[in-house]
Amino acid sequence: MANGGEISAEWVVLINPVAGAQKGRDDWRNIFLLLDQYKITYQRRVTEYRRHSIKLVQDFLAQGYRNFIVAGGDGLLNEAVNAIFTQTVVDSKQVTFAVIPLGTGNDWIRTFGIPRDYEAAIQIIRNGKTLKQDVGRVFYHVQEEEKAWYFINMCGAGFDAEVNKKVADDRSSGHLGPMKYRYHVFSSLMGYNPTKMTLVMDGKEIIHEVFSIAVGIGNYNGGGMKQLPFAVPDDGVLDLTVIRKITRLKVIRSMNKLYDGSFIELPEVSTYSGKSIQIISEPKCWIEADGEALGESPFRFEILPQALNVVIPLRASV
Repeated sequence: MANGGEISAEWVVLINPVAGAQKGRDDWRNIFLLLDQYKITYQRRVTEYRRHSIKLVQDFLAQGYRNFIVAGGDGLLNEAVNAIFTQTVVDSKQVTFAVIPLGTGNDWIRTFGIPRDYEAAIQIIRNGKTLKQDVGRVFYHVQEEEKAWYFINMCGAGFDAEVNKKVADDRSSGHLGPMKYRYHVFSSLMGYNPTKMTLVMDGKEIIHEVFSIAVGIGNYNGGGMKQLPFAVPDDGVLDLTVIRKITRLKVIRSMNKLYDGSFIELPEVSTYSGKSIQIISEPKCWIEADGEALGESPFRFEILPQALNVVIPLRASV
């Protein structure tokens, strides 16, 4: 056990028992048996409430731990990342994260081709490589007060965030599956109207009537939608996809195109990139980061280049 500032090579395993429709609760024993089988030395903690992992990670960092395995979904990973970047004990570049997928969406792993199979994911932790990945920070507003939150994958505003608000309760209770997510997409579509947004990217201003907007580092969100097909996780820039005003019928007909990234060929879609992005909307709109519902516009985004070590497969193409 590390103490008194001594650095430990042990891993800390964080497991979310309600991830993936209760898969965390049902499968955690199998995961720990596999970790033992592959002779990975670790401490383990089960999260007990929302954002519990923030406290857990910061406590372990203060004890000298630097290696973390997230056994859960994008939400648990997002919490752990925020724990890293809101503490002052250690530079984030000294911390390494790996993931054993348990969640419903697990969008972060899709960019790197990390498998959902527990044993295969643990083999990657044992034999994979580390990548210094970019991390994003978004500034948003809650009752006119500006707040900040970090993200490792993607933020969504407009329609995307409206859907996220509806699925939040299902996600926290572990009852969100792909079909339930699609139901919320279609039910939200019936009542949503485009929003006028002013986008400022590295000083260049563009005005659009926006249906949905995605800003981020990874390629996928929403349970496999390839909303940022050109994003590279360690290139030091944020990618931006804007779906402008579009008919509801065309959204429904184009839904499958979201999953392979070909929707960017639609005339209503534009892609951009930048290191600094600002968004002002009229009326105000909501934002989510890695599935975490945050607050209202206006928004500011910034990139922290190659700020965190993540474990990926040896043959990952990034």
